[in-house]
Amino acid sequence: MNIENKLSSTTTVLFRKPKAMGILVFILLTAIILFVANQRYRLVQEDKRLEMSRILSTVKHNIDQSLKNSYTAALTLGLTINGDGVPKNFETVAAQLINSNRTLSSVQLVPDGVIKYIYPLKGNEKALGVDIFKLSKVVSLEAEKAIELRKMYFAGPIELQQGGMGIVGRMPLFFDNKFWGFSATVIKLDVFLKQAGLYDQMNNKFHFQLSKVNPVTGKEEFFLPVFPDYTTSSQETIDFPDGDWKLYVLASDAYKPHLKIIFPTIFSVLLAALTGFLVYLVFKKPAELQILVHDQASRLLENEIKFKTIFDQAAIGIMEVDSNTGTFLRINGKLCRILGYSEAELRQTTFQALTHPDDLKEDLRYFQQMRAGLIREFELLKRYYRKDGQVVWVNLMITPLWKPGTPPTSHITVVEDVTARVEAEQVAEEYQHRLESLINTIDGIVWEANPQTFDFSFISKKTEDILGYTAEEWLSSPTFWADHVHPDDRDWAIDYCVVCTRKLEQHDFEYRMMAKDGTIVWLRDIVNVIAEEGRAVLLRGIMIDITKQKQAERDLNHSFDLVTEQNKRLLNFSYIVSHNLRSHTSNIQSISTLIDTTNSDEERDEMIGLLKTVSDALNETLVNLNEVVNIQTNINIIVEPLNLSRYIEKTLNVLHDQIVLKHVVIVNKVTEDVLVNYNPAYLESILLNFIFNAIRYSDENRTPLIELSCHREDMMVLQISDNGIGMNLEKYGDELYGMYKTFNGNPDSKGVGLFISKNQIDAMGGKVSVESEVGVGTTFKIYFK
Repeated sequence: MNIENKLSSTTTVLFRKPKAMGILVFILLTAIILFVANQRYRLVQEDKRLEMSRILSTVKHNIDQSLKNSYTAALTLGLTINGDGVPKNFETVAAQLINSNRTLSSVQLVPDGVIKYIYPLKGNEKALGVDIFKLSKVVSLEAEKAIELRKMYFAGPIELQQGGMGIVGRMPLFFDNKFWGFSATVIKLDVFLKQAGLYDQMNNKFHFQLSKVNPVTGKEEFFLPVFPDYTTSSQETIDFPDGDWKLYVLASDAYKPHLKIIFPTIFSVLLAALTGFLVYLVFKKPAELQILVHDQASRLLENEIKFKTIFDQAAIGIMEVDSNTGTFLRINGKLCRILGYSEAELRQTTFQALTHPDDLKEDLRYFQQMRAGLIREFELLKRYYRKDGQVVWVNLMITPLWKPGTPPTSHITVVEDVTARVEAEQVAEEYQHRLESLINTIDGIVWEANPQTFDFSFISKKTEDILGYTAEEWLSSPTFWADHVHPDDRDWAIDYCVVCTRKLEQHDFEYRMMAKDGTIVWLRDIVNVIAEEGRAVLLRGIMIDITKQKQAERDLNHSFDLVTEQNKRLLNFSYIVSHNLRSHTSNIQSISTLIDTTNSDEERDEMIGLLKTVSDALNETLVNLNEVVNIQTNINIIVEPLNLSRYIEKTLNVLHDQIVLKHVVIVNKVTEDVLVNYNPAYLESILLNFIFNAIRYSDENRTPLIELSCHREDMMVLQISDNGIGMNLEKYGDELYGMYKTFNGNPDSKGVGLFISKNQIDAMGGKVSVESEVGVGTTFKIYFK
């Protein structure tokens, strides 16, 4: 009855001033509308900022991709340089890079800062031979910065020597920690901006600006048309440290977000005026309003009954707590069951006494913020002590019952028992931790990847120990694995994985990857294809480092080859010893028998003379065999850098008489800068034998010509060509380097020189090959290790 009387008296007062109520409602609604309009305007402004950030993010992704492609191209180009600092297959590799990356206009190799290799050369001739350190100071400083950072740095935009504006990415190359030069990529500025998507993103709402601080003047330079007073416009920026660029996105004057607010606001104000007028009309009907108030009071009473029923029978704990003392004012049955106390027992305690000590500080901190009006409600995961001493995890949702600006009175707390869920999460977290620890202890890289794109979704931390890359670096790029497989293995490895995955076959294969420090690591990859309904859904595998095994395998094969070669030499040597010594001893034995049986002093003297001749031949054979033994058993051969051209000249001086006698024309194309690591005595012997043979077996019907030249294949090669009588290799090729093997009927030939030279070349780790045609000439190739 008291509630009804209060409502009735209040309503009577209001009914007396219906116009004032109408105006009050209009003012209140207008205030709410203006507040909402202001918030809407802020949201539109925020949307504009987010849209600019999204555009910047898209452009940044495109630019990063372009720079990454340039980095990959420069790195691939740098790998073409061999140990002597000379590019190998530059044109072929550069053509493939240009064809696979249309962003690049050209690629360059810049040894010592001088552009010596360009592809394509057509259209870029003006840049060939340019020393970038002698160009402008800006270009020189940016090149020096790349060397100082020891990583790829993108210079520009600058005016290119071949014309137009462009961006030059220079990767410094170091061999044995010594600067060699740059591997460079060139991107035209228009292509760079188009690839970045700036032209696609430009519209009436936003403009772009690209800038860079000039390293000489220290001033910021802009490379796109400057918009009037752009510094006062709403803008977002992003930096690119690889080129020290800054990219702006600016809101244009045509972008007017307030237009989206004005018309809805005007309409809402008109609607508020209409509402105020309707309130005025409603308040003119007091009787109807009193009935309405009576009905509302009845509904309020009904809702209170429903609330009490819900409070007492709810499936979650509910309590009303005194916000000043922490005592319980109202408690439902579910809360008593959660905490194990009766309602009477709970009324005698406080929530602070039941809270776990480790959670009390956090609970009170939130509560003090709510009391101070900083927050209106909060949710918290905490622990309570049950009556039996057990800990129960609960999720609290706390809402104050006092109005803002008034002193705190009480608050409602909803308590949900989540003990089972928390314990399950703890078990799952512990299991996950154990699983990760187990994976990281495996002596291999455990991984998971998408079977269609080979984009890795998981990689164990072991990758950092084996390859040097962190798991975050690996997962940052969807093509990281393919990009870091050794170039010689990349195509077949990817094709092999695609075929096996398509057939749902498990595969086990070996390939090479480039480690972070630039070394090559051999991996054995054991891949398991996870399939569902005949379709591959996941690839899971383990990469095992087999680099040491591969090295051991190579060493074993090398040792096997050495043993095989030694066995061949030993067998050949034993054959030589048994054959040649047996013939001499047989002759001595026969002559000795004849001496014993002859009665004539004259015949005996003749036999003794023959015995001396055979003895001298035996001694010469033993000397030759001893030299071969020394060559094949000497494991401490002195090796030093020798100037090949000077040793050739020295040999020609020794053979001067023979050269003059036979009118031999010598053409020595070996330059003064050719050095070989060799034993001096061996080199003299080899050159003397091969050049002397070329003179000895010259053709009497034409002027003898001997040509010496040098080039590099897998090893340094000395080529000795003559136009002599030649030989039949099909007939004598297998016996060419045999001891005492002669093929030309020359009485001076003993068949020892080539045999010894071949043994000396083999002992130095080299090899010799021959091409010959009867009546045309002979060419020997001597390979220096």
